[in-house]
Amino acid sequence: MDLAIKLVMLLLFFGIMIYVGFYCRKHSTDVNGFVLGGRNVGPWLTAFAYGTSYFSAVVFVGYAGQFGWKFGIAATWAGIGNAIIGSLLAWVILGRRTRIMTQHLSSATMPDFFGKRFRMPSLKIGASILIFIFMIPYTASLYNGLSRLFGMAFNIDYSVCVIVMAVLTAIYVIVGGYMATAINDFIQGLIMLVGIVAVIGAVLASKGGLMASLNGLASVTDETIPNGTVPGVFNSFLGPDPVSLLGVVLLTSLGTWGLPQMIGKFYAIRSEGAIHKGTVISTAFALVIAGGCYFLGGFGRLFSDEIGVVNGAPVGGYDAVIPTMLSSLSPFLLAIVIILVLSASMSTLSSLVLTSSSTVTLDLLKGHVLRDMDEKKQLLIMRLLIVVFIVISAALAIFQANSSVAFIAQAMGISWGAMAGAFLAPFMYGLYWKRTTGRACWASMIFSTIFMTLDMLGNLKVISLNLGLLQSPINAGAFCMIVGLILVPLVSLLTKAPDRAAVDEMFASYDRKVTVRARDSIEVAE
Repeated sequence: MDLAIKLVMLLLFFGIMIYVGFYCRKHSTDVNGFVLGGRNVGPWLTAFAYGTSYFSAVVFVGYAGQFGWKFGIAATWAGIGNAIIGSLLAWVILGRRTRIMTQHLSSATMPDFFGKRFRMPSLKIGASILIFIFMIPYTASLYNGLSRLFGMAFNIDYSVCVIVMAVLTAIYVIVGGYMATAINDFIQGLIMLVGIVAVIGAVLASKGGLMASLNGLASVTDETIPNGTVPGVFNSFLGPDPVSLLGVVLLTSLGTWGLPQMIGKFYAIRSEGAIHKGTVISTAFALVIAGGCYFLGGFGRLFSDEIGVVNGAPVGGYDAVIPTMLSSLSPFLLAIVIILVLSASMSTLSSLVLTSSSTVTLDLLKGHVLRDMDEKKQLLIMRLLIVVFIVISAALAIFQANSSVAFIAQAMGISWGAMAGAFLAPFMYGLYWKRTTGRACWASMIFSTIFMTLDMLGNLKVISLNLGLLQSPINAGAFCMIVGLILVPLVSLLTKAPDRAAVDEMFASYDRKVTVRARDSIEVAE
C-alpha cells in the first residue's frame, strides 16, 4: 500500500509534466517562442520559473545538509540572503533594464548580449564556451540528491533514477520549449511550497517540536570546527563561523545576478506591471523555499546518532544529512518530499539545458560553424543539443556517484562560482555604465575561469595548492564575484572608451517614451 501511494503520486506528476509539454507545442514553432516564450510571459510564471530554476536538489539536499551541519540554525541567513539579494534586489536592479536592453539589441542569450552591447564578437564566443563548459557539472549535480531520496523510498538503483529524470525532462523541454518549462515550473513551485512547510513541521515534530529541537541543538558541540565548543553556538544568531557563512550568503545570493539561466527569465517577461508583481512573488517564494531548506538543515545535528559522525563530519558525507532526517517520515509525506525534490531538480535541469542548447546554437554555431541556418534548422539543432547535454550530464552524474569525485555542493559551487564570477560584473555594468569596455569584460571572465579552475584542481588533488579560506569553492566563487566588480571598472578606465555614438544609441532605449496603463504608472503633471 505504501509503495502504491508513492507510485500513483509520481505517475500523476509525470503525466502532468508531459501533458504540459505537448500542450505548449504551439508556442515553440520559432526560435523566439522556443527560447523566450515570445517575450510574453506573465509575472506568476516568470517569478516561479526564476525561483524553481534557483532552488534544486542541490540546495535542498546538498547545501541545506552541508551548511546546516556547519552553521546550525544560522544557516537560515543563507535563505534570507537568497530572498533579499538573490531575488528582490536582482529583480529591482536588473529586471527592467535587462528586458529593455535585450529587446532593443534583439538579444536572446547572455553571450549574444555581450557581443552586441560591447560590439565584440569574440566576447560572445568566449562567453558561450564558458557556459558550455561550466553548465555540465552544474547540471550533473542536480541528479545526485534526487537519486538518494529515490533510492531511500523505492530501493531503486541510482542509475535508473538519473535516466528516468533525464528522459522525462528532455521530453517536455524538447516538445514545448520555454513556455512548457515556465508552466511546469509554476506547477512544480506550488508543490515545493506545500512540501517544504509540511516537511519542516513533520521533522521538528519528530524531535518534540520547535522549542525542544532548539534546546537539543543548544547542547551540541564539535571540536573539529572553530568555536564549535562554545555553548549553544549551533542555535545562535550567527553560528560558529560567521565569515564562512558570509561567503555562502554572497555566492548563493549575489551569484544569481550573473547566471545565464536566471537572467534569461528577465528577457521573456511581458510588461512593467509583470515586473512589479514578479518581484514580490519571487521574493516571497525564495523566502519560503530557501529559508525553509536552510532552516530545516540547521537541525541536522539532532540526527547525529542515526547518521553517524567521524571526525566531526557525517558518515556518508553532507549529502546524507537531509535524506536521513526524512527517512522516518510517513509514506505519504515521503512521497511529497520525493515529488518536491523531483520538482526542484527537473525545473532547474530544464532551465539549464534550454540555456545551454540555445547558447551553443545561437552564439557558437550560427554564423561561425554553420553559416546557413534558417529557423527550422536552429530549432532542430537546439532540440538535438538538449538531448546531448542531458546525456552528458546524466553520464557524468553516474560516473561521479561511482567514483566519489565530488559531492553536490562542490560540483555546484565550482560551476556557479565560475559563471557568476565571469558574468556578473560585465552584465551589470553593461546595463548601467556606458564606459564599460569589452576588454574589461574579458578580464573578468578570464580571471574567474582561471581562478575557479585552479581551485577545482587543488580540491581534486591534481595540483598542490593551498588557498586557505578560498580553498572552498563557495568562498572562491564569492571572491571571484567581488574581484569582478572591482576589475571591470578599473580595466574599463584603463582601456580605450567604446564608441560614444553607438553606446548612446543603445542607452537611448531606456529613455524611449511608451504608453502604459494608469494602474502600472502614475501620470506626472507637466
